[in-house]
Amino acid sequence: MSSSDRRSFLLAPLALAACGFAPAYGPSGGAGALQGSIRAAEPRDKAAFDLVARLEERLGRAVAPRFDLTYTIRTQTARVGITPDNTIQRFQISGTVDWSLIDIASGARVDGGQVQNVAAWSATGSTIAGLSAEEDAARRLMVMLADQIVTRLIVSAGRRA
Repeated sequence: MSSSDRRSFLLAPLALAACGFAPAYGPSGGAGALQGSIRAAEPRDKAAFDLVARLEERLGRAVAPRFDLTYTIRTQTARVGITPDNTIQRFQISGTVDWSLIDIASGARVDGGQVQNVAAWSATGSTIAGLSAEEDAARRLMVMLADQIVTRLIVSAGRRA
């Protein structure tokens, strides 16, 4: 690395700070306040359980909740890999979560939106392997959707701080 490249690399944080950039979990970022302050609605099925588990993994369990997170999960499975002899080789599960962040004190909706994603699995192998792959794809989908919700919460955290 040449010395001019090194200077540019070392000066980049200063340039970002000058334009108003602040790390989300830094002292002036609002995302630190999210930890332990969001209580997700009780899961009622496996998909919701996986979603809430990932939300709590990323945001911590609600110790002193300031916000309730409500959600509605919709999934749809499709056959996507069909051979010429009509054998299904791959499946795809698509999911959508409509979510709202509610301020517990006022009951007002302070944030929300919709996230969507897709996961797939192979249908080759035994029946048990196929069922296991389907379950894993559904879990991966909920993890991706929860991560998208957390990302949006982090991005908008400064407005709520």
